[in-house]
Amino acid sequence: MLQTTKRPDSPVSIIGAGIAGAWQALLFAQAGHPVTLHERGDAAMTDATSHWAGGMLAPYCEAEVAEPVISRLGRRSLAIWRRELPDTPFNGSLVVAHPRERNDFERFARMTEGHRRLDAAGLAALEPSLEGRFRDALFFPTEGHVEPRRVLPKLHERIVAAGGTIKFDSDVTAEDLDGLVIDCRGLGARDEQPELRGVKGEMILIETAEVQLSRPVRLIHPRWPLYVIPREQNLFMLGATSIEAEDTGVSVRSALELLGAAYAVHPAFGEARIVEFGSGLRPAYPDNLPRIGIRGDEISVNGLYRHGFLIAPALAELTLQYVQRGQIDNEVMQCA
Repeated sequence: MLQTTKRPDSPVSIIGAGIAGAWQALLFAQAGHPVTLHERGDAAMTDATSHWAGGMLAPYCEAEVAEPVISRLGRRSLAIWRRELPDTPFNGSLVVAHPRERNDFERFARMTEGHRRLDAAGLAALEPSLEGRFRDALFFPTEGHVEPRRVLPKLHERIVAAGGTIKFDSDVTAEDLDGLVIDCRGLGARDEQPELRGVKGEMILIETAEVQLSRPVRLIHPRWPLYVIPREQNLFMLGATSIEAEDTGVSVRSALELLGAAYAVHPAFGEARIVEFGSGLRPAYPDNLPRIGIRGDEISVNGLYRHGFLIAPALAELTLQYVQRGQIDNEVMQCA
């Protein structure tokens, strides 16, 4: 453990400028620490897991499959997103299902909270493009979503504005740095944490002007929830696969299911133009739960799994509280 809490002006080095490292850097810089954020890739961040993320801020929906700690961290993160990036879209999210998945839909409703049920008319009023498509829906009004490729540069700008420094093309480890080091390398940290594994998440980006959505729509699916997330310029992201594999391709099966899910939400997606296929590897521990590991002047923040954008702000807040006041969150932190 750290021998003493750190002074507000103590320098901090953070490795990894993806969503986990960016939030750490921002909160530490705002608290007055001289922050240097190191990223082995370039400013485009195309090799980062964050580049392929869905960006859903949906702690209530995630309660259907995630542990309670994810919901707790997610709810706290919503407040931090609102505080730091007030233009973040908080239009809520929708969950829908076709008749053959009715039992799974009702189970989803029982396993989650923070929603209200809409009938067909209520759904049409909220999302006119879905009129006549579903007989009802679950609406989670306090949830939000971000576009990772747009919001990550905004976070980097905020870090610099708060006095932090970002060094791209800087491939360093904790041994290369002095003072407090926060390791947010994701799978790059397997040299020290061999228990980490990669879980592939695939996505497809499509374009159409025939459908307009103001919020993510989850379609109940026999194997995994599939979502359609609106982006700017008539783009939609299709995603939500979680595959125990560490290649970075998109399988034919996944592509068919993702495209089929979009078509099932609205037939007009069948005429959409495919813009991009891609996948990212999410870092996960065996229990799929995040961990803040503390060992001397080195802290690791890792294992965010498929919840990176949802829980990264809360994890950064917990790390800062530990460094400044010695506060421990026993559900998340492990001290060597």
